[in-house]
Amino acid sequence: MRVHLGGDHAAYDLLVDLVAFLQGEGHEVTNHGPHAYDEVDDYPVYVLRAAQAVAADPGSFGVVLGGSGNGEQMAANKVAGIRAALCSDDELARLAREHNDAQVISIGARMTSVDEAHSMLRVFLTTPFSGDERHARRIAMVSAYEADGSLPRLP
Repeated sequence: MRVHLGGDHAAYDLLVDLVAFLQGEGHEVTNHGPHAYDEVDDYPVYVLRAAQAVAADPGSFGVVLGGSGNGEQMAANKVAGIRAALCSDDELARLAREHNDAQVISIGARMTSVDEAHSMLRVFLTTPFSGDERHARRIAMVSAYEADGSLPRLP
């Protein structure tokens, strides 16, 4: 499976670890950066590239990382077609895939241990989208809004 990663200085050590971890799990990994620690780097530089790569590569996944993961999730979600979920435990990672068909997981390095990040990634990358009609319907509503600004019909 192809996995694209991007982050910032606050998550640099975790990013380096996760690249090696995912490669060790047999994944094809692309690290969009940072490639060196820089305490004043800006997460959009790397996160947007990782999210764009996922959008351009159907079937791939993304991991975006920062201190909290909040800004990184927001940035990734600005890329057309991307559904990025901020996750802090295995259950959220599972639900992000199962209910929301998220392709990108956002992790806060200051809030997450290395072992927790490994576990969340295993769950995220192995959980399929449920395909349930209600979840597919909701995703379609958001995708339509993203495409042309059309709001879902009121009940």
